[in-house]
Amino acid sequence: MKPKYHFLSNAKYALEGFLTLLKNERAFQIELSIIIPVFIISFFLPVSMATHLVLISVLILILIAEAFNSAVEACVDLIIDEWHEKAKIAKDCASAGVLFSVFLAFFVWAFALYSVYL
Repeated sequence: MKPKYHFLSNAKYALEGFLTLLKNERAFQIELSIIIPVFIISFFLPVSMATHLVLISVLILILIAEAFNSAVEACVDLIIDEWHEKAKIAKDCASAGVLFSVFLAFFVWAFALYSVYL
């Protein structure tokens, strides 16, 4: 029987997931160490509130993509021990999602900064 939904329990699982990412995933650690200062800098930019929300959203999207990438990699590693073409495809596609989120953030930030300073 499936346990009943409980907000605090589910929030605890999410926090455990975040702490696992922070403790075990080097890519997440690197991304977070870049995103936190950029997040702080964003408060000093002379942009509208809507632009600021978009700038912050694309940074958070990188972390979301990395969390999904880590989940896919963990599931693939759980299911298969040896190299397999389908496992490589799953991991590579999840990694591409992270790359796309980084590209999106870069272009959004570049456009916003270009709009403000030129």
